[in-house]
Amino acid sequence: MINVDQLKKSYDGISYALKGVSFEVAQGEVIGFLGPNGAGKSTTMKILTGFLLPSAGVATIDGLDVVRRSLEVRRRIGYLPESTPLYHEMRVDDYLRFAGRIRGVAGRGLTAAVSRVVSLCGLERVTGKNIIELSKGYKQRVGLAQAMIHHPKVLILDEPTSGLDPNQIVEVRRLVRQLGEEHTVMLSTHILQEVEASCSRIIIISLGELVADGSLDQLVGELEPGALVARVKGPRDTVLSQMRQLLGEEVPIEVDGDTGAFETYRIHLNGNKEYVEDGLAHLIIKNGWSLASLVRERRTLEDVFHSKTLRAQQEAGHA
Repeated sequence: MINVDQLKKSYDGISYALKGVSFEVAQGEVIGFLGPNGAGKSTTMKILTGFLLPSAGVATIDGLDVVRRSLEVRRRIGYLPESTPLYHEMRVDDYLRFAGRIRGVAGRGLTAAVSRVVSLCGLERVTGKNIIELSKGYKQRVGLAQAMIHHPKVLILDEPTSGLDPNQIVEVRRLVRQLGEEHTVMLSTHILQEVEASCSRIIIISLGELVADGSLDQLVGELEPGALVARVKGPRDTVLSQMRQLLGEEVPIEVDGDTGAFETYRIHLNGNKEYVEDGLAHLIIKNGWSLASLVRERRTLEDVFHSKTLRAQQEAGHA
């Protein structure tokens, strides 16, 4: 549905905001499109939506070149930019009818389309209000509704939960998952929990280059395992000494807590000692110390994001 092939963009003819980005998004996928500030996310989305021309490379949506067949592409896209484009003096229902008409929806089809997006976005209570009267959350819902009014094949959402309270964020998260049943969705956000909750696949770019592409499980699996965390009650110096004899002096161990009570030992195994839980538990029990818990920290999307983007920045610094 979305195909990006060696996409490049330079604003000054010298430096590049995009340096040959390539990826594909299949019909019905909900992808999280992530990267630090200045990574090239907004540039990529503006090229896909026809607001910018690429310097090189090709991007297609539904098989149509976004440059050569821009008008046809735009009919297939719903776009919610970070700053929601609304006419505050208009009523919600009038604005949605206006948004539908300029996208070619008319007659009974327009009435049905407005009714559909009002229901999907939970706007029933505010359709007769002027947009300027609405809360930030409702304005964001109106922005989503205008992006969906023409039932596009592809939805591109830039920071759709920006400025929303926790309850509103949960509602938008539910809506994004629901939209993924009928649309291809490309979601860009700085709130990583939203991507974890809503997206089946994650693309990360940094410094204009693609640095990660896969499901959360796949990307987490590429990282070193999380630290092993043991809650132990015993003489700290002896516990540390015995742990280091078992694991090796090179293994970093952090200790937190009050001496004489249960203390937390965070053991960073660095990928080469993945199956030491049984040996560690045996060591603790053999020495008569108390063990409250022994678990491995779960790696998260935040760990993936930091690992991939920092590595790209470090490699660029050495280039």
